[in-house]
Amino acid sequence: MTKKQPGESERLRVLVVDDHALFRRGLEMVLDQEPDMELVGEASDGHEAVEKAQQLMPDVVLMDVRMPKRSGIEATAEIKDIMPHVKILMLTISDEEGDLYEAIKAGASGYLLKEIPIEEVADAIRSVWAGQSRISPSMASKLLTEFAAMSKAGAERPTMPAPKLTDREMEVLRLVAQGLNNRDIAKELFISENTVKNHIRNILEKLHLHSRMEAVVYAVREKLLEIT
Repeated sequence: MTKKQPGESERLRVLVVDDHALFRRGLEMVLDQEPDMELVGEASDGHEAVEKAQQLMPDVVLMDVRMPKRSGIEATAEIKDIMPHVKILMLTISDEEGDLYEAIKAGASGYLLKEIPIEEVADAIRSVWAGQSRISPSMASKLLTEFAAMSKAGAERPTMPAPKLTDREMEVLRLVAQGLNNRDIAKELFISENTVKNHIRNILEKLHLHSRMEAVVYAVREKLLEIT
């Protein structure tokens, strides 16, 4: 692996994981056009993805869900366990609610369907690296449906005492659950974007979670939020 040259330190290191070579080529062509990104490697299955991630130390991994040997969700969980700082963006044809929910639980920062314009992928990579969550609009309603089902199921079992979030952190979490980004949350609460980032960091640390989406899932499951 070659070292970054002076002036390249700001470039995002991206690993592409997909079992279709043609799709990997398309992503490579897109990323080659982005001056702030560097495609450091690719993998064709989940097992290879874990190995390549440890070798290449990417900032962001573009991960397919359905792959041979080991699924993208299994690979995501292992990579996040080994390298918690790595952001993982699922890019898949699967619109199954179960895959979406399991990907979030595994630590994915976003879930995009391959039907999106391929030129939007670079923007999605920047978003998840900046701490945002990205999800295809058609999957967002399914996520809320899943939240509602979890919330109802939660009433049928005892819950463990949840870490105490401040009133402001709960406000931020509710707005995250509504799909607002940091800038919109800042406007809504009349605070700075940096303050929003600090609140989200504190929320994740208190809940021992990796991503905004995972925090919302946790909060609904533990009945900290109500999604109607």
